[in-house]
Amino acid sequence: MTLRLPSRRPLVAGVLAASVIAAGLMGPLLSARADDATAAKPGVITVSAEGVTAIAPDMAVISLTVLREAETAREALDANNQAMNEVLAAMKDEGIAERDLQTGGFSIQPRWVYPDNNTQPREAPSIVGYQVQNTLTVRVRDLDRLGAILDTSVSLGVNQGGNIVFTNDDQESIRDQARADAVSRARAKAAQMTEALGVSLGRVTQISENQRSGQPVPMMRAEMAAMSAKGSDAVPVASGESEYRVTVSVTWEIDQ
Repeated sequence: MTLRLPSRRPLVAGVLAASVIAAGLMGPLLSARADDATAAKPGVITVSAEGVTAIAPDMAVISLTVLREAETAREALDANNQAMNEVLAAMKDEGIAERDLQTGGFSIQPRWVYPDNNTQPREAPSIVGYQVQNTLTVRVRDLDRLGAILDTSVSLGVNQGGNIVFTNDDQESIRDQARADAVSRARAKAAQMTEALGVSLGRVTQISENQRSGQPVPMMRAEMAAMSAKGSDAVPVASGESEYRVTVSVTWEIDQ
């Protein structure tokens, strides 16, 4: 007896036909989606601009260092403490608040002597004394008193430091002005560019900023002892202007 199995060709043909029909239906749909994706990405324009606010400083930060040397660390420390206590008392008498006085550094270092070792036998280095440094950072909010404060500190034994950095107490509001200026400049630049191209600005898609605080050139660093020759005269200082800079980068879509 011979058995005949049914042929699978009609079934395979049916599957192939269904696949062709499905592909035919999906083709236009995928093409439409690709067109939509392309249409959903408008052109963009990115512009950077800097805003600047220049203003006279209303505060100065100075560093005052007392340096004392002696044969022993104890003697050097005692001499330094005495001088720094007098400086602190004088700052308070000048109207400097506690919050504006801060120790900025303290160190005790031995003073070494290194012998000439060209001779034999070689000698080991030896300690001949000790050096103590104490640095006080002072915020001066009354700039009219700055010169007198510097002179007073020298008279009381400050013999190093003297760096002056001029700044402003309320920096955020000053940066706000610079930021607004930067955004205005960026928009004006973008509008000019798109007008020249015959298009217009759309919605903002991205914005970022970078801040820089430009300060006036600090007073040249010098040994405070060199100022003591002025006697009771106040140290002359010039505060100049501080510049605060904010750079923004803004990206807009382009309406065509």
